[in-house]
Amino acid sequence: MVVQEIRAFNRFYTNLIGALDYSKHLYTPFTLTESRVLYELAHASRTDAADLRAELSLDAGYLSRLLTKFERDGLVGRAPSEQDSRRRRITLTARGREAAALLDERSREAVGSLLSRVEPERRPQLTDALRTVRDILGAGRPGPAHRDGPVLRDPVPGELGWIVQRHGALYAAEYGWNTEFEGLVAEIVAAFAREHDPRLERAWIAELDGGPVGSVMCVRDDGPEARDDEPHTARLRLLLVEPGARGHGLGERLVGTVVEFARAAGYRELTLWTNDVLTAARGLYQRAGFTLVAEKPHHSYGADLVGQDWRLPLREEAFISMEGQRKGTGP
Repeated sequence: MVVQEIRAFNRFYTNLIGALDYSKHLYTPFTLTESRVLYELAHASRTDAADLRAELSLDAGYLSRLLTKFERDGLVGRAPSEQDSRRRRITLTARGREAAALLDERSREAVGSLLSRVEPERRPQLTDALRTVRDILGAGRPGPAHRDGPVLRDPVPGELGWIVQRHGALYAAEYGWNTEFEGLVAEIVAAFAREHDPRLERAWIAELDGGPVGSVMCVRDDGPEARDDEPHTARLRLLLVEPGARGHGLGERLVGTVVEFARAAGYRELTLWTNDVLTAARGLYQRAGFTLVAEKPHHSYGADLVGQDWRLPLREEAFISMEGQRKGTGP
């Protein structure tokens, strides 16, 4: 009886979400398997072919052919793993990130359309039922969130505002900073929302148990005279991890994701500005390879602080000189 019910549910659900013709369902050129591989690559800071095979239970030959196709289409790049030269590290290119973002957007729209048929008062019941199925059938098998920690993804509408609100609330609670700081964060977020180049600039939300628990941004920091095809300096901004989500290694993942993105985008160096009181964050930057290059006392956000500029060279030639440091003005 249980077997029959599960099979009946599988037939019902695959038909409901259009899994039998997934590319037509989401109006994309990708199959369901291809879409899932792109999703995994977009939501993990670092992934190699062995990780993908294990997580998705894919045949090694089939996955290799799929990745070769993606590489030929300019969606992924492959290189030896930093941890094990016998493994191949897979990363999305800018074009690959755009494809993954489009898939994610259309998937959210499809689910939203599906949920529109469900009465609001019954949605908690649906959510609980889905979680129960995952808990029972997934017992003993860690899923992606348990394997890699919280998921990193692009912000959805409303979450840029969440970044502003949480920065204001957390820094007031933990350091006593006033609304001047929240205003600065709002300006940074507004500038990103109005105009940013997705090839060279990106924001991430860390999600845990279905809700946002962290953020970070990578933005271009070159002057107006810089050429579009030769990005030089990127800036890491708005790193935040909720107190309840600390201890998952999330801060290191967020910083590492920015470093990897900036390097793949072609930047020569990555900079950031912080304050000496943020000891945990400074430890993350040091472990990621950043070097403190300048510091200056200032009175901001209702407190006496010491601002610090940190720098991480991303190309070999950037290691030659530490001159000409750019001085930051915000987080």
